[in-house]
Amino acid sequence: MNRYPAWKYAIIALSLVFGLLYTLPNFFGEAPAVQVSSGKATLKVEASMLGRVESALEGAGIENTGLFFDGNSVKVRFGDTDTQLRAKDVLARALNPDPADPGWIVALNLLSNSPNWLTSLHALPMYLGLDLRGGVHFLLQVDMKQALSKRIDGTVGDLRTLMRDRNLRHAGIARAGDAIEIRFRDAATLDRARAAIADAVPDLAVADATDGTEPRLLATFRPQAAQRIQENALRQNITTLSNRINELGVAEPVIQQQGLDRVVVQLPGVQDTAKAKDILGRTATLEVRMVCESPDELAALAAGTVPFGCERYTERDGQPILVRKQVILTGENLNDAQAGFDSQTQEPAVHLNLDARGARIFRDVTRENVGKRMAILLIERGKGEVVTAPVIRTEIGGGRVQISGRMTSQEANDTALLLRAGSLAAPMEIIEERTIGPSLGAENIAKGFHSTLWGFLTVVAFMSLYYMLFGVISSIALGVNLLLLIALLSLLQATLTLPGIAAIALTLGMAIDANVLINERVREELREGATPQAAIAAGYDRAWATILDSNVTSLIAGVALLLFGSGPVRGFAVVHVLGLLTSMFSAVFFSRGLVNLWYGRQRKLTKISIGQIWKPDTAA
Repeated sequence: MNRYPAWKYAIIALSLVFGLLYTLPNFFGEAPAVQVSSGKATLKVEASMLGRVESALEGAGIENTGLFFDGNSVKVRFGDTDTQLRAKDVLARALNPDPADPGWIVALNLLSNSPNWLTSLHALPMYLGLDLRGGVHFLLQVDMKQALSKRIDGTVGDLRTLMRDRNLRHAGIARAGDAIEIRFRDAATLDRARAAIADAVPDLAVADATDGTEPRLLATFRPQAAQRIQENALRQNITTLSNRINELGVAEPVIQQQGLDRVVVQLPGVQDTAKAKDILGRTATLEVRMVCESPDELAALAAGTVPFGCERYTERDGQPILVRKQVILTGENLNDAQAGFDSQTQEPAVHLNLDARGARIFRDVTRENVGKRMAILLIERGKGEVVTAPVIRTEIGGGRVQISGRMTSQEANDTALLLRAGSLAAPMEIIEERTIGPSLGAENIAKGFHSTLWGFLTVVAFMSLYYMLFGVISSIALGVNLLLLIALLSLLQATLTLPGIAAIALTLGMAIDANVLINERVREELREGATPQAAIAAGYDRAWATILDSNVTSLIAGVALLLFGSGPVRGFAVVHVLGLLTSMFSAVFFSRGLVNLWYGRQRKLTKISIGQIWKPDTAA
C-alpha cells in the first residue's frame, strides 16, 4: 500500500543529482573580468583573438584565472579588481593603436568562478539582474519629430516617382515645414494628381492651396498615420539596439519601452559607463550607393584625390573605393536579410527583402546601371565602411535582392547579421545614466539570501515541532523544492532580481502549505479510526485534489503575469510559475517517497510520529 517501486526512487535520485549539479555553480560567486568585443560592425571576434589577448597579458606580466571565447567576445577572468584594471589598460593599448578610431571594445565585466568541469556540463549560474549584479542603466529619449521629418523627406521622393509613373507633369515638389507642396501648371492635372495620391498614399491628407494663378496641393500626414510612424520608429530603434547589444555578448540585457518616446537599457555586469555608451553608439545606419568607377574617377583614386560628388571608403579587404554621395536606399527600406546560396552557382549569398518603396527604387536603379557596381555601407559615428560592393548583373524587381560573389558561408552569415541589424529610425539621446556598483548588488543579494534563509528556518522549526517526524520530512521536501527551483533557474539561464527573490520566499510558503494539507488529512484519518498505513495512503490521495486545485489557480495568475507583465513583474512571474511546478513534485511525490521509505517497510505499524492528535471523548 505504502511502497514505491524502484523506478520512482530512481526518479527521486536523479532529481536530487540534477538539483545539486545545476545549483552548485551559484555558490562559486563571480570574479572580475575584462571583455573584448567588436567595436565596428564590419569586425568580427574570432578564435585567434584569444592568442592576441593572451600574448598582451603575458607581455605585461599579468596572470589570469581563465580565458574564454564565446563566439561573440573574448573574456578574461582575474583574481582581483586591481589586476582587472591593469589588464584593461594593457589590452586597450595593445588592441587599439589609434585611440581615436578604436576597432575593439575593452570593457570591465564579471564572470562566474565555476570550475571548468561544471561549465563543460553546461551547469552555469543564474543570470543576476541589475539590482543584484550591478551594471549600468540608461534612459534614452527618442526624437519623434525627427522620425516624422525623415518620413516626410522620404515621401517627397515617393511622390516624385508617383507623378512620373502616372505621367502627371508638375512644376515642382518640395517640403514646406511638416507638409509637402506640389505645384502644377493647370487645374486638370491637379485634380488627377489629387486622385492618384489618395489612391497610392492614403496616409496623406491632401488640401488645395492654390495661390493666385498657380495651382498647388499641400499634403500632410494624417494624425493617425503620424502617430503610427512615430510608434514604428520607436519599435525599430528598440530592435536595432537589441541586435547590436546582443552581438556583444552582454548577459541578459534589458531593452524596453518606457512611456511614448523613451527606451530603458540595462546592461548587467558592465561597470564601465563610457564603454557602455560605446555599445549604444554602435547603432549603424545602412546605406546603398553607387560606386564611382568612371575612368577619370578611377584615375583620381589612383592619384590619391577624391573627385567632386564622391567619397572615399575602405572595403572589407582593406582596398580603397570611391562611392557617390547620393544615397539610394537606407536601412528603413530593408525588411529582412538572410544568408543562403545562389540557385545557379551554389555560391554563398545574402538574400535581401525590401519594402514596396525600396523595391520600386531598386528596380529603377538596377535597370539604369546594369554592369556597374553598387556599394552597401554601414555608417557608424560618422565613419562608414563598405560591407560589400557587388556588380549589378540585371534589373532586379519584386523586392528580392541577392548579394553574391567572393563570399564564404561565414561571411554571408556575418553580412546578413549586419544588414538585419538595420539603422535607427530616429536619433536618440541619453537623458539619464546610472551605475550600480557590484558592492551594492552584493548587499542586495545578502539581504535577499538572509530573508529567505530565516524564513526557511522558521518554517522548518514550526513544522518539526508541530508535526514531529512528518514535519521533518516536510522540511526536507521543502529544501528539495528550493534546490530544484534554483537548478531550473540556472538551467534556463533566467535572470534573478529582487522581485525574483521575493517570489522564492513566496514559493516556500505555498510549498509548505501543500504538506500542511497532507499532514492534517492524515491526522483526520487517524482520528476517524483508520490504521496508520491506511491513514497515510488516504491522507496523500485525498489531499492531492485540493493541492492540485490551489496550485492550478495560482499557476493561471502566474502565467498571466508572465504573458502581460514586463521588467520586475515578469521576473517575479518566472520564479513563481517554476516554484509552483517544483512544489507539486516535492510536496507530494518526494515527501511521500520518504514517508514510504520510513514507514512502508513496517508491516505491523501501530503508531506514527505526526504530533498531537485530538480525539473526541467517546465515553462522555
